[in-house]
Amino acid sequence: MSARPLAIGFAALLAATLPLAGGQAVAAGDPAPERVSAARVVTYDASGAAEFRSAVDRGAAIWNESVDAVELRPVASGQRPDVRIVADNGWPRALVTSLGKGTVYMGRQAVDQGYDTVRISSHELGHILGLPDRKPGPCSSLMSGSSAGTSCTNPYPNSAEKAEVEADFGGTAAGRTGTAGHGVLIVD
Repeated sequence: MSARPLAIGFAALLAATLPLAGGQAVAAGDPAPERVSAARVVTYDASGAAEFRSAVDRGAAIWNESVDAVELRPVASGQRPDVRIVADNGWPRALVTSLGKGTVYMGRQAVDQGYDTVRISSHELGHILGLPDRKPGPCSSLMSGSSAGTSCTNPYPNSAEKAEVEADFGGTAAGRTGTAGHGVLIVD
């Protein structure tokens, strides 16, 4: 049997059995199906967050509820995290080394002044996710930070902040790598 009839027979057999096996036969000229990209995972280590550990976990959960293109997860044992989170006595701040990487400092000074720990955590993680401060700003803007005052306990990003993170991590903004700056200390 020559190669051509064998190839035609194999193609016909494949086309007939793929639907039975749960596959999908696609004609050669059909456009490619739309791809659904998985969320980029950013791991964090909150072992140094002391009394702020639950606030950090809640801040990460808020971001996970708010955006699809990135997911914040606690780092697995023995792995190197993308983000380290530590408690100290200064003002909260983030050292962003690149999009999705850096160190968050959960400063006790802001907590002592009455600022909400979950809002602080969510705000600082926002810097790691590429967002800059937007001061002064209303309580509805997570990235307004301390300028919203101690009475503001809103830990959720607004629609513009969500869209910016989706664009940064979803790849919809060509060449965009976040606006927070990299290798920059952001003190809130």
